[in-house]
Amino acid sequence: MEYCMENEYLKVTITTWGGQVKSVIRKCDGVEHMWQADKSVWGYHAPILFPYCGRCVGNVIEAKGLSYDAPQHGFARNLEHTLVDQAPDAVVLELCSDEKTLQQFPYEFRLVSTFTLEGDTLHHTLTVENPGEEELAFGIGFHPGFTVPFDNKHVATDYELRFSDMESPICINNLPHGLMHGNLYLLPPNIQSIPIDEYIFANDSHCMVNLRSSTLGVYEKGTGRGVVCDISEFPYTLIWSKPGMPQFVCIEPWHSLPSPEGGSKKWEDKAAAAVLAPGEAWSTTLSTSFVR
Repeated sequence: MEYCMENEYLKVTITTWGGQVKSVIRKCDGVEHMWQADKSVWGYHAPILFPYCGRCVGNVIEAKGLSYDAPQHGFARNLEHTLVDQAPDAVVLELCSDEKTLQQFPYEFRLVSTFTLEGDTLHHTLTVENPGEEELAFGIGFHPGFTVPFDNKHVATDYELRFSDMESPICINNLPHGLMHGNLYLLPPNIQSIPIDEYIFANDSHCMVNLRSSTLGVYEKGTGRGVVCDISEFPYTLIWSKPGMPQFVCIEPWHSLPSPEGGSKKWEDKAAAAVLAPGEAWSTTLSTSFVR
C-alpha cells in the first residue's frame, strides 16, 4: 500500500513495503528527488536498516542457542509495514515482531516510523519499543537514495556532496567483505565539498566518523538546489552509490556499524545502537530538507 501526504512545498508518498519514502516531489518545479528503485541498478528507495546495519560475520547471528540467517542490513527493509495513523501532513507505520520475524531474529520488538512535513523538510522518526520480557539489543540506520541529476538539463557531474562545515573526513574501511577490520583511511583534508563523478564510489561506500558538520547534502552547483540531511545526532554517516557514474546518491546516517571481520557471531557480543529493558523505547529522527 501507498499513502500520500503533502503541504504547500512537498508531495510525499510512503510505501508500506519496507516502510520507505518512495517519492518526494517539490511542488514548485515538479522534481522527483527519490530514487525510483530500478531493480537493474538498486531496488530500494530509502530502506530502514534494522535490527542491524551492514553485514554480520558469516551472514548469520547466533542467539538463544540457535543460528539465524542474517542478510545485509537486516529484514525490516523487505517486510510489509502496517498503517497506524494518517493525516494530511503525516503518516505513521509500524512493524511488529511476529512468527515470521522470530524465525530471523528471536526477540520481540515494535518499530514505528513517523513521517511528518514541516515546510520544505521531511522528518522520519524511528522509534523502537521493547514489548518483551527480556532485553532488546539492536542496531539501526537510514539509507535514503536521492536521484541525480534532478532534471534532464543537468548531468551527475553538475552535483556535489556538501558539508555544513570544513571537514577532514576519517572513514572506516570495510573492504573487501563489508566487515570492519580496524583500518581507517582519509578523504581529502580540509574540504567542504566532494564532487560527484564516476570515481567517487569505485570502491563502494565511505563510512565517515566524528564529523563536525550538522548537515550533509547533495547540491546542484551554481543553483543552490539541494537535498540536505541533518546528520547532527548520528555517530556515523555513509555516502554510497553503485560504481560508475552515479544515477543516485545515498546519504546514510547510522547509529551502529557492521560486525568486525573474524569477530563473534553471537548477538550479545555485537555492538548495539541501544539496549532496551522491557517496556523501554528509543527514538531517532532523520530530517531532510529539499531546498531552493
